Amino acid sequence: MEIIILKNHLKSGLEAINRICGEKDGTTLPILKNFLIETVDNKIKLIMTNLELAITVFIPGKVIKDGDLTIPFNIFNSIINNLQSERINLENKDNKLIIKTDNYLAKIQGIKKEEFPIIPKIDKNQPKLEINASIFKKSLLSLISAAQISETKPELNGILFDFQQNSLKLAATDSFRLTEKIIINTQFKSNIDKEFKIIIPLKTVQEIIRIFKEDEYIIDIYFDQNQIFLKTENLEIISRLINGNFPDYQQIIPENFETEIVLGKEQLINALKLTGAFTDRLNEVKAVIEEGAKNIEIQSSNQTLGENKYLIPAKINGQSLEIIFNWRFLLDGIKGLDSENVFIGFNGDNKPALIKSPGDVSYFYIIMPIKSS
Repeated sequence: MEIIILKNHLKSGLEAINRICGEKDGTTLPILKNFLIETVDNKIKLIMTNLELAITVFIPGKVIKDGDLTIPFNIFNSIINNLQSERINLENKDNKLIIKTDNYLAKIQGIKKEEFPIIPKIDKNQPKLEINASIFKKSLLSLISAAQISETKPELNGILFDFQQNSLKLAATDSFRLTEKIIINTQFKSNIDKEFKIIIPLKTVQEIIRIFKEDEYIIDIYFDQNQIFLKTENLEIISRLINGNFPDYQQIIPENFETEIVLGKEQLINALKLTGAFTDRLNEVKAVIEEGAKNIEIQSSNQTLGENKYLIPAKINGQSLEIIFNWRFLLDGIKGLDSENVFIGFNGDNKPALIKSPGDVSYFYIIMPIKSS
């Protein structure tokens, strides 16, 4: 293998794969500390895997001689980031990668491609879903705060991908909060003829959000029973899926409310951040809602720090209520809204509250209150 590549192209490719470097995961398999570099159709392909997830990125360069080699990621990445020259020559000689510029020369011991894990493939002739990268990424961003790693409930360690003929439902929960985003079928194309549900691991979702840009290009998404495969012109991600059944959450979605409020999103965010400064490790803030009032009060107190409260203009319909929330969890749900105002529905101080944009049925966030002591 012999190639000539520009530093900025190479850095961009390395940044795409660097989060799954095996060395960061404490792996005992030396080959997982390496990435694979090879030439394909006059392009340069970089691949890294941790056996659960693999990322492939194609970058431009001049291919003088085809070939492949696996290289320790960290040392190669450190060299490339510190080189001053923009033009870099890479050559494989006797399983050593030679890095050469006008004033620099290095030789890194590599490992043959044959020892690198085989990256699973999905038949690209099978049915697929096509979706705008910006729509898909924004939808995942609105959910990810409610997805947390659970050692006792592995089915919660990801995002539910519920494909239906007229919509795509995405959902996440950590048992304390639940969020759902619906993407209608006018926002994607598909030739898939059956409905299905899969759970995409949280780590994979984080990589999708990190790597894919909020542009107007299309992501092709393929599935089988065990894997999901996402592809654009220059990027591919393949990941194992989580086995198990996502909780049947429809039964906990409240349809009617004893108390309803509508208030400004930015004012509520500001109130939570200010009052949150006085909370302890439980992050408790109290919302005080009076029937017939024109404001709600957000308050917090701490025996060591003091207390504060914040009044927010609001439209209130229904019964008076005092309810306690984890303000960080509450803030996560509000940030996921794409509107100037926030609707919150309550059914007492010990049942889930529902947050959404007024008039928007495509997204909601449900949060459990904290029981008062």
